[in-house]
Amino acid sequence: MEPFVFATTARIVFRPGGASDLGTIVDGRCGSRILLVTDVGLRRLGLCDAALQSLSEAGVSATVFDGVEADPSLATVLKAVQTGQAAGVTGVVGFGGGSSLDVAKIAALLLGSGEDIDEAWGVGNAKGPRMPLVLVPTTAGTGSEVTPVSIITVEADEKRGISSPILLPDIAVLDPDLTLGLPPAITAATGIDAMVHAIEAYASLNANNNPLSKMLARQALQLLGANLERAVLDGADREARGAMLLGSMLAGQAFANSPVAAVHALAYPIGGRFHVPHGLSNALVLPHVLRFNAPQAETAYADIAVDAFPHLAGERDIKARCRAFIDCLEGLSARLALPQRLRDVGIGEEHLPAMAADAMKQTRLLVNNPRPVGELDALAIYKAAW
Repeated sequence: MEPFVFATTARIVFRPGGASDLGTIVDGRCGSRILLVTDVGLRRLGLCDAALQSLSEAGVSATVFDGVEADPSLATVLKAVQTGQAAGVTGVVGFGGGSSLDVAKIAALLLGSGEDIDEAWGVGNAKGPRMPLVLVPTTAGTGSEVTPVSIITVEADEKRGISSPILLPDIAVLDPDLTLGLPPAITAATGIDAMVHAIEAYASLNANNNPLSKMLARQALQLLGANLERAVLDGADREARGAMLLGSMLAGQAFANSPVAAVHALAYPIGGRFHVPHGLSNALVLPHVLRFNAPQAETAYADIAVDAFPHLAGERDIKARCRAFIDCLEGLSARLALPQRLRDVGIGEEHLPAMAADAMKQTRLLVNNPRPVGELDALAIYKAAW
């Protein structure tokens, strides 16, 4: 067995209604003044209210920064930091989808260390220390509450990431009730995103791919595959919502230690250039990347096919099961009523060459892919998805 390192969030609390008891869960770890990072939509829906009330009852004052947008920009991160500095905060709470959690991570890093963000980009370059950090996801997709990665959109719509164990929060609070009633389209896209995390983690060529990540990826796919359609069809299905949130976290733990690859690398230009939500960007290229990878990854894909789609266990031929797995993923996306082609989200064929060139910048991801991807390969995948 090869050596490996496995790191995850120190404390994970899975509790329906947990957000309304956030003050007790945090238990003074963030000091007396916190910056709560969220988006204006959640604020208007009142989804943060119970958490803020609980913090107040625990003697913690909160400054709310609700300026996070989809695919958050560097400017947004810096505004959050400025808001925290002005309020003299002693800790950070990220409350929302992956965008809010990513902003909260970097805000905690910069508020705690004062370092130059331009020196922190990349793998292992953040120095820290960060401020105390608690993350509360409201979607079942990114798994950001247990990953050491934050992705931000910088100039010219380029996505750039910071990857460091320093970004792992002190506490992750998983409250399925926060995901009740999430719109079907968001539920579908974020659910596919979580499945992508598990699939890419399991098949990753990263040197740190390890038995724990593989085990978590398979458990994640079992939960996600069995519950995604239920959650989309009935937004009030608490059991399905809880299973999705847990599955998303397990997939996050898997890819945090066995990193993702070409699906994400090719998804980033879609989100960066055309502001397509990240989960949907992944869904649009997923089957086409997997078909490209299949010659080198068919055994891995055949292994996990039965976790996501148990009926495929009857298919004994590895090649056939791999093909069926990819077809089932494509069919699932269609049944969930997600857009199926790049043209469906406003991307013209003339944009594909520039997207392929952009995808080549994601070297930290492409090195993990089961099959090498060149610019012409990326272009061919985009054309297949168009």
